Amino acid sequence: MSSEITGITRANEGIQGISWNILGQTYVPKSKTEHSFSWHATLPPGTFVPPHIHPDQDEYLYMLEGKLDFMLGNSEAQATAGDLIRLGMGVPHGIFNKSEQTAKVLFWVSPTKKLFDLFWGLHNMKEQKPEDVVAMAAEFNIHFLPPPPGAG
Repeated sequence: MSSEITGITRANEGIQGISWNILGQTYVPKSKTEHSFSWHATLPPGTFVPPHIHPDQDEYLYMLEGKLDFMLGNSEAQATAGDLIRLGMGVPHGIFNKSEQTAKVLFWVSPTKKLFDLFWGLHNMKEQKPEDVVAMAAEFNIHFLPPPPGAG
């Protein structure tokens, strides 16, 4: 993997014009090196990222707009614009937009590992059936868990 290229990625652009549709959300990759991968995510009302674990990545979210509910380990929390969410390696977490407004978030992970490739794979699925998403994610070392009671 190459080193970071100095420059500006504009607000409505991603790496090489890429935009992924994953589980009803739009992900636009902003930067990618061996050490870090970032993307802008738009999460419409009612969408969620099922509970999962990154065994070998730290994940961060910076809330730009909206409100999200989180499962963080064994607890629940909410975050709004301006909040930073820190998700340590191996900690189970899930992300839920239970509000009536779209949430916009800057995500990043460190190190990158295989997450960029997983997003391509999920985006390219003809139909993102839960069992197929779970199976593919496991191949890329992201492990989904059963949803908590009342999720979604």
